[in-house]
Amino acid sequence: MNKANQIEMTRLLALGSLAGLIVLGLAWEMWLAPIRPGGSLLALKVLPLVIPLAGIWKNRMYTYRWVSLMVWLYFTEGVVRAWSDRPPGNYLAMVEVLLCLLLFIACAQHVRLRFKNLPSAAVAGDAAP
Repeated sequence: MNKANQIEMTRLLALGSLAGLIVLGLAWEMWLAPIRPGGSLLALKVLPLVIPLAGIWKNRMYTYRWVSLMVWLYFTEGVVRAWSDRPPGNYLAMVEVLLCLLLFIACAQHVRLRFKNLPSAAVAGDAAP
C-alpha cells in the first residue's frame, strides 16, 4: 500500500470515527439512554465535535493536530460514565471510548504519515531564498 492510500485511509478513519462520535452523542442523550426522559441538554456536548468536520474533510493538518488533543475530553467522559453509569449507558460509554481511541490513532497516524512525506527543507523549517 502506498503512502497516498495510507494517508487517505487515516483521513477516512478520522472522518468516520468523528461522525460516529457525533451520532452516538446525539442518539445517546436524546433517545438511547438520556439522563432524563425525553432527552437532555447534555446532547449539546456534540457541538464542539462538529467544528473539525470541515477541516478533516478538507485534509487540513492543523485540524488533525488539535482534534487529537480535544478527543481526550470525550475519552475521559466515556471512561467515567462506563464505570459509573448503569446499562445501557455504560455500554454506550464503552463505544464512545472505542471511537475516541480510533479517532486519536487516525489523527496521530495521519499527521505522522504527512510529516514523513514532506520534503526535508520543509521539515527543517528552511525557507527558500
